[in-house]
Amino acid sequence: MYFLVALMTVSLVGVIALGLYLELNPLRKGVSPPRWLKGTIGVNLITFAAAQVGLVAFGVQEVMAQAPAAEAAKEVSVGLGLALIGIGIPTALSSIGAALAVGPVGAAALAAIAEKPETFGRSLVYLGLAEGIAIYGLVLSILMLGKV
Repeated sequence: MYFLVALMTVSLVGVIALGLYLELNPLRKGVSPPRWLKGTIGVNLITFAAAQVGLVAFGVQEVMAQAPAAEAAKEVSVGLGLALIGIGIPTALSSIGAALAVGPVGAAALAAIAEKPETFGRSLVYLGLAEGIAIYGLVLSILMLGKV
């Protein structure tokens, strides 16, 4: 498991190093990029994706392993840590989705209220519906937390 974490770290450091190299030595217009550039980026992305899939696979297996041993020691294993990160992902993504929904809805609601103040109630309902997306993600995370 630690090998996969190290592999992901090396892959990320490689992508960052490549980005710094390209920032310091930008490609000139009309000049084709070096042949190694596409291959390096592809290998880094494939390595990162494969290590991530491996971490998920081994992390699930470790979480499903004997729970009493982990509870007796009161330690957080790598698998449990990955499970807790996975539990937080629905809340994070639903909050981002709610933010993307509330922005345009709120702007349109303010414009509608400025023209017709009696539309305040309807616009509040639409804002509540957009914000409900985040609540669904939070409820899902709480339900998943109860299973760990």
